[in-house]
Amino acid sequence: MNFKNARIYTEKFCFENGCFSVENGRFKNVLGPELPDSTDLHGAKVIPGLLDVHTHGNSGADFSDGSYEGLVKMARYQAANGVTSFAPSSLTLPFDTLRAAYQTAVRINSEKPEKCAAVRGINMEGPFFCEARKGAQNAAYLRLPDYDAFRELNDGCGGLIKIVDIAPELPGAIEFIRKASGDCTVSIAHTDCSYDQAKAAIDAGVTHLTHLFNAMPGIHHRRPGPIAAGCEDERVSAEIIGDGLHVHPSCVRLAYRMFGAERMVLVSDSLRCCGLPDGEYDLGGLKAFLSGGVARLADGTLAGSATNVYECMRRVISFGVPECDVIRSATYNPARQLHCLDEVGSIADGKQADFVICNDDLTCRDVYVCGEKI
Repeated sequence: MNFKNARIYTEKFCFENGCFSVENGRFKNVLGPELPDSTDLHGAKVIPGLLDVHTHGNSGADFSDGSYEGLVKMARYQAANGVTSFAPSSLTLPFDTLRAAYQTAVRINSEKPEKCAAVRGINMEGPFFCEARKGAQNAAYLRLPDYDAFRELNDGCGGLIKIVDIAPELPGAIEFIRKASGDCTVSIAHTDCSYDQAKAAIDAGVTHLTHLFNAMPGIHHRRPGPIAAGCEDERVSAEIIGDGLHVHPSCVRLAYRMFGAERMVLVSDSLRCCGLPDGEYDLGGLKAFLSGGVARLADGTLAGSATNVYECMRRVISFGVPECDVIRSATYNPARQLHCLDEVGSIADGKQADFVICNDDLTCRDVYVCGEKI
C-alpha cells in the first residue's frame, strides 16, 4: 500500500511533503521516491496515531470495572477517534479490584480484537496519594506506598504497569520511588508536597508529573512546589489535560513555554461518561455528574474529562499553542513515557503503521492501525 502527495508529520516534528508505504503493517519508504499504484492524498496531513497515557474510560465503561468487554469497547472508541495506543488508568481502589482489572489488559493484548487501539501499558493512578489532594479519588482506599504490593500487581500482569503515581511526601515514598523507577515511569500525583520534597522525589527517580496544575499545589514565589521542581529538571515530563476546563487556556500556553514541546504530554483523563450524554455515572464507588461537558462529584469537585485526547489536541491548538508542538505532545512524547517509542509514536521506517489522515484543521478523515483502515 503506497501513498503520495502527503504532508507527513515526521521525526523532525514538522510536516514534510512526500510519499510513504505500508508493508506487513509497518511503515516503509517514508519520504522516499514515489512508487507505482500510489494513492494520491492531494496534500492531506498525515500524523502518527495518538497515544493517551491517562484515560480511565469512555462509552459507559471504566478500566477499573474489570470488564474485558468494557475494555474492548474503550479500545474501539479510542481507535475510531484517532487514538491508536493508550494506557488504561486505574483508580484508587482495593488491590483485589485492581488485580482483576489488570488481567483484562493482559487478555486484550493476548487476543488482539479487531478495530481496537493497542494497550501499551497500565497507568496505576493511586492508591498512594495524599488525602488533602485526593481530588475525585475515593479516600476510603488511600494507602501508604507499598513497593511489595505494587511489585506483586505488576508481576501478576506481566509487567504491564508503565506509569505508577505517588505523592512523594508520604512516609516511605522516596524508598518506593527508588525501587519502582527501575520497573516503570514514576509520576508525582495527588500531592501536597513542597518544592524540596518534589526535588527529592525527582532525584530518587521521578520523571513525570500527572495532570499538571490539578491535584497539586500551585506555584507561589516563596513556596514554588512540585511544578517548579519539575519544570527546572529536564528529566521530568508533564501531563496536561487539554479539555480547556481543567486548565485555563492561558495556563496551557504557559505550561508549553515552561516545559518546552519536548517534555509536554497531552492527556484526556477521560471518564466512563466520555462520549455519552449528561447524567449520573459511577467513579470508583463515587457518583460523578456530567453536565454541559463537565464532570463533577456531588460536592462540586471537578472529576476527569468527558473528551478524548484527539479532541484535546485540536482544542490546545485553538488556544494558540503551535500545532507541531501539540502533535508531538500527543504522539512522540507519550510513547517515550510508556517506553514504546521503538514501536509507535512517530512515522518512520520500520515502526508500526498507526496513522491518521487529516484535513488542514486536523479533523480526522481516516485512521489506520497496523496499516489496516479502521
